[in-house]
Amino acid sequence: MPAPGALYLVPAPLDFGCTTPVPLQQVMPGGTIEVAARITHWIAENARTARAYLKRVGEIVPLAQPLQAMAVVELPREVHKKGDHAGGFDARPLLAPALEGHDIGLVSEAGMPAVADPGSSVVRAAHQLGIRVVPLVGPVSLLLALAASGLNGQSFAFVGYLPQQPGPRSQRIRELESLALRTGQTQLFIETPYRNAALWQALLQTLRGDTRLGLASGLTLPGEHVASRPVAQWKREAGGPPSDTPAVFLIGP
Repeated sequence: MPAPGALYLVPAPLDFGCTTPVPLQQVMPGGTIEVAARITHWIAENARTARAYLKRVGEIVPLAQPLQAMAVVELPREVHKKGDHAGGFDARPLLAPALEGHDIGLVSEAGMPAVADPGSSVVRAAHQLGIRVVPLVGPVSLLLALAASGLNGQSFAFVGYLPQQPGPRSQRIRELESLALRTGQTQLFIETPYRNAALWQALLQTLRGDTRLGLASGLTLPGEHVASRPVAQWKREAGGPPSDTPAVFLIGP
């Protein structure tokens, strides 16, 4: 029996859906690009965007195989649409090539797979099967936003998406603000870009004036914007998140 391959967690650049991609060398370490170039088996959130990413990798480091020969398996739709962080999906069959000795790359559409993106089920399955898990270095929007916010980086929580309906959304905002002010723990969350404006207005209307609100959008992109201010100051100034760019929102004392 061959020795098992490894599962590599391969970050992707944060320019997914943007008109102009960022040069890969500016946001991805050379070592990560080299590892990605030699992997021939992939588990992806979306096969088409994974191949587009690998094409960019191949323009820097020659791929071990032509794109058409790459084995790219998509996570089931219910996994990458609803998430797999809470369990319930058995990803062990997807890792069969690793048991045959092949390294496998796990990739999402942007950032680090399994962090605010699908992939946790695959990582859990690798541990169950005794397959080595290797996280590679690359952009993670949540940590970039936290570091740039000036909020508490010693205690923080990512809480995913807030409710879409106005009433439950405002209630959730108040809950997160109370937790942040009581414990000092920074609360991070995200939203689908076209709903950024609605979430922003709800934050300004619901949060206390002295609560600090951080906003980080377009991270690593030419139009990157990061700001962190008390809500009262945000209300006096024009601005807010764009409706076509992913953003990270942060609440803290």
